Amino acid sequence: MTDDQKQQFTRKISNANKTGLIVVLYEMVLVYIGDAKKALEVQETETFHQEIKKAKACIKELQNSLNFENDLAMNYFEIYLYLRRELSKADFSGNRTALDNVCSIVTDMHDAYLKISEADISKPIMENAQTVYAGLTYGKNSLNESLAGQDLDRGFRV
Repeated sequence: MTDDQKQQFTRKISNANKTGLIVVLYEMVLVYIGDAKKALEVQETETFHQEIKKAKACIKELQNSLNFENDLAMNYFEIYLYLRRELSKADFSGNRTALDNVCSIVTDMHDAYLKISEADISKPIMENAQTVYAGLTYGKNSLNESLAGQDLDRGFRV
């Protein structure tokens, strides 16, 4: 994951509600698997193992956040177990097919949650995060960012 992607995910997380956080975790899994595939192609085994480990950690976080009072939670739990097994299989054998399989499932789940998140109008989880406005200004292909409310305290509100 590049530094730019880390910044983008940090911004998304700071402005996301509960459904949006799930979307971000799915996106992070896809980025980590993409990075693992690239490492596999150039035979960087240590990087490959690290990227698989990060993808598994994201899926573990999704698994840990399930609400088992909901009937669907057990179905999601089984899917996440399967995804983690497939990633372990890929990690052990360098099996690209297993990575493609995980990507396919996670992409479908991401797309479904993306539609759900568009309808979710709940407030962001982090209440006191800075607002970032980005746009193309001052020339072709030039992205300038500005922070609104820079003088405000950031962090948790007590």
